[in-house]
Amino acid sequence: MNALRQLWRDVKGQKLRTFLTIFGIVWGTAAVSLLLAFGKGFHHQIAKNSAGLGEYIVIAWPSQTSKPWEGLTKGRRIRLDEEDMERLRHEAQGLLGVSGEYSSSLKLHHGAKTIAANVSGVAPVFGDLRNIIPQSGGRFLNVLDEDKRRRVAFMGDKIAKDVFAAQDPIGQTVMLGGSPFTVVGVLQHKAQDSNYDSPDEEKIYIPGSTFRALTGEKFVSNFIFKAGSAKDTEKVKAEVIRVVAAKHRFDPDDKEALAMWDTTEMFVFLDTFMLAFRLFLGIVGSLTLVVGGIGVSNIMNVVVEERTREIGIKMALGAKPRSVLNQFLLETLGITALGGLIGLAISAAVCLVFPSFGVTEYVGNPELSAGVAGGTAALLGTIGLLAGYFPARSASNLDPVVAMKL
Repeated sequence: MNALRQLWRDVKGQKLRTFLTIFGIVWGTAAVSLLLAFGKGFHHQIAKNSAGLGEYIVIAWPSQTSKPWEGLTKGRRIRLDEEDMERLRHEAQGLLGVSGEYSSSLKLHHGAKTIAANVSGVAPVFGDLRNIIPQSGGRFLNVLDEDKRRRVAFMGDKIAKDVFAAQDPIGQTVMLGGSPFTVVGVLQHKAQDSNYDSPDEEKIYIPGSTFRALTGEKFVSNFIFKAGSAKDTEKVKAEVIRVVAAKHRFDPDDKEALAMWDTTEMFVFLDTFMLAFRLFLGIVGSLTLVVGGIGVSNIMNVVVEERTREIGIKMALGAKPRSVLNQFLLETLGITALGGLIGLAISAAVCLVFPSFGVTEYVGNPELSAGVAGGTAALLGTIGLLAGYFPARSASNLDPVVAMKL
């Protein structure tokens, strides 16, 4: 209790010095926590935008051979159909799902509006592979749609708004390629920073069987697949190539016969890059906090010099070196804790207000998680302890006789 009263007297007696000391800690604490919070929010937003294409999927395009194989010349065009997709489903080990994608531009008529729409014929599993989530009240394509060649359509949210404006698209009929289609679902808006044809919000999806019947197309434009586990993606890619190469007779090592875009590599790179980026931000913020800690240490050295005579008197009256050491450590840690709490409060307020600025889609929302706050507090405590220990030790090592003469 005496130590707390002494701390309060020192704070009141040196208001400007105390304010400047606390301000340095506040600034350093806010810098560390906000940099880490913004780094984490930015990481999550980039991951979310990337996942708009689909998480850990592989997009493959049949192309043409670049090597001769089994007496066949190079330059042969590889064309895959629905039979190949079924073969992959049954023979490729470790495959979670696969969907062929048939693509074309078809005229869409609704009322007085006529537009050219990017239409894809896909399997029902396509929605799960590509993170296509319907808005409330609608659905994506299902197995019955595929089996019965139903004329149903799932629309991107942007094209649905362009066609229907304020009307509810669900249950409406549109003319697509000269045939009537019932809209069964509309895409729930999602962030998507990459695509291989056009953004999902601008596309229309219909059952693959219906697309083939409507257009007469037999061969897929591309196909999408996903491994049961992200770590097995390379093995599954090899399995897919093996199955397709055996059917269409090309060298499994021919990289051009079946071109692939493995998004798993993108996610791995993203995680590694953002880890390094957040580490960099943490180091920069920590250095700012260290500077604040040095300021605290300097102030405490001044305090020790100013109170040398007082310390000498206390020790002459029986105060032990440990009690003197603890007194100065308590003062240092008290000032540091107060500055840290204010800094964390400011950081929490910034994180709470920031989403209202409407830039979430670009930089994400800062996340002041328990881990970030705990890490900042641990660093703050370490710096405060070190900043106060050396001045406190100097004070506790004073010779009472010498100190009382100063």
